[in-house]
Amino acid sequence: MRHFAIAALMALSSLSLSLPALAEGVDASTLPDYKRSRLQLYLTPQEAYKIVGEDPARTLFLDVRTRAEAMYVGMPTAADALVPYVEHQEMMTDWDERRHMYQLEPNSDFIQEAEIRLKEKGLAKTDRVILICRSGDRSARAADLLANAGFTRVYSIAEGFEGDSAKDGPKAGQRIVNGWKNAGLPWTYKLVKSKMYFPR
Repeated sequence: MRHFAIAALMALSSLSLSLPALAEGVDASTLPDYKRSRLQLYLTPQEAYKIVGEDPARTLFLDVRTRAEAMYVGMPTAADALVPYVEHQEMMTDWDERRHMYQLEPNSDFIQEAEIRLKEKGLAKTDRVILICRSGDRSARAADLLANAGFTRVYSIAEGFEGDSAKDGPKAGQRIVNGWKNAGLPWTYKLVKSKMYFPR
């Protein structure tokens, strides 16, 4: 009987060790098109945090938001680096009528910078890369760029750092629905220079 109990405990512990792999992923059919990536690999903030905590040496976790967002909104403490997918123009004179914000331009250093950060961790393009943006759309586009560059395991945090906007109620339009910050996961306003992006 004792051997059976030990075997059962061993089976349960091996099952819990494999849970992050089983839990990885958000059902793509629940996501709007703009949050879907070609690789169709998605995580919730909680899943990403657990994976990075349990396997940091074999995971590259990149924040792909702008430098201003990291500076004024904060950044996940677990992120390895800030590698903007897009950036505001220096003078910020162009206005995006559709999105009601200053125009964002593609960061031409994005792929090169991601490759540098990957190499710094001793990882290959076949290793796991996790991306986070504000709410899951830019991270999906960034995942596509990396996939086109030969990366094979790029996950997008579908809820992003700030989460989705409430559709109604007194806080309609505010990003309070989900996301890294709303989940109470660790983040900070204090930025670490070695993690920051500087144009090359």
